[in-house]
Amino acid sequence: MALVIHPTIRTKLQQDDRKVTEEEICECFTNRSAGLLIDTRVENTTNPPTHWFISETDFGRKLKIVFISKDGDTIIKTAYEPNPEEIRIYNKYA
Repeated sequence: MALVIHPTIRTKLQQDDRKVTEEEICECFTNRSAGLLIDTRVENTTNPPTHWFISETDFGRKLKIVFISKDGDTIIKTAYEPNPEEIRIYNKYA
């Protein structure tokens, strides 16, 4: 299984308001302690389905990781610090 971050997504992750590294994304996958949620919003529907979760990096930074799994790879769609509503939803349903 490979972690795939396409160049356009990698650029987006490096924006000043975000600054999420590949290492932080890997840490969140390792540190995840609850389940995955599927994004069921019509405008975000994908095949295969888009999954997301919220987890902390090794230094306690909370991130929302959004990805799809395809052909054994994990393809990152985005990652950023979640807002309170996203945290509430994740805590309720994960």
